[in-house]
Amino acid sequence: MAGENYRGIWVYAEQQEGRLEPAVFEILAKAKQLSAHSGEEVTAVLLGDKVEPLAAELFARGADAVILAEHGALASYSARPCQRALTQLAEKYRPSILLYAATGLGRDLAPRMMVSLNTGLTADAVDLGFDEDGCFVQTTPAYGGSVFANIAIPERRPQMVTVRPKVFEALEPEAGRSGRLIRERVEVEADPDWELLEKTPKPAGGAQLDKASIIIAGGRGVKTESDLDLLRRLAAALGGQVAGSRPLVESGLLPRERQLGQSGSTVKPELIVNVAVSGSVQYRVGMQGAKRIASINLNRAAPIFGISHYGITANFRDVVPAITEEIERRRDANSK
Repeated sequence: MAGENYRGIWVYAEQQEGRLEPAVFEILAKAKQLSAHSGEEVTAVLLGDKVEPLAAELFARGADAVILAEHGALASYSARPCQRALTQLAEKYRPSILLYAATGLGRDLAPRMMVSLNTGLTADAVDLGFDEDGCFVQTTPAYGGSVFANIAIPERRPQMVTVRPKVFEALEPEAGRSGRLIRERVEVEADPDWELLEKTPKPAGGAQLDKASIIIAGGRGVKTESDLDLLRRLAAALGGQVAGSRPLVESGLLPRERQLGQSGSTVKPELIVNVAVSGSVQYRVGMQGAKRIASINLNRAAPIFGISHYGITANFRDVVPAITEEIERRRDANSK
């Protein structure tokens, strides 16, 4: 597919049970920036059943238009009906760019669409933009996260990308903002090879790093359960959560759900305190969007200091207890 007859920036508006995936709002914000450069309209594509009320949220967050396709077979996510519906719409409207959230659902649907539309796909992008020639460029970690690769798909359309959650800042909702609502009929049917038997809610109390405003993250230098207890106590004093880099998780001290970085979670807390974290590219991808970054490391040349707002070159076993005790002292004094 050559690019001349393709125009428009589409965002797949992932939703489940009538709730939009928060990463959709982040991607819409970035799509608006891309639109300012290319002059193309930003369209959210909403598939489901009885989901029209969600269009107002999409307009409020930056969509210029919403294409709505409702069908009973789209009520719950099923790969083949969604693939067929989105393929029909893309073939009719011919967007230049099609963006998905790099969630479990997005990572399932996007490769299927790549095959349907005979185009390319960049996975897990952490930035999007245009080069000096106006070519759409996607930035993604490569070679195990040791480098960042800039990828372009100049000969195929639409140019498709899955975007990591938490790498872009969502726009604040604009009350009363409206746009064009386009209702479309799609020819789909339920997948005869797939049946939803039961939905089980995720147990409460697990790691919710994406919602944490304060994170204390340990790295390779955290060697023992006693070391980890120092981080837990600091997190408790600050009302935060404990996370870790891949080496800490692979040591068995933390579960996989608490891993930050390319192969873990991406977070944007108000504050992250990195404790004995060297700061590899793979790790930084997952936390560099934090509003405030503080780091404690014995090695003053550690890469993590390059993105930190505050840094302490010292042994964390001395520093962390002292910080925790001071926080607890001030908290106790204020409570009297």
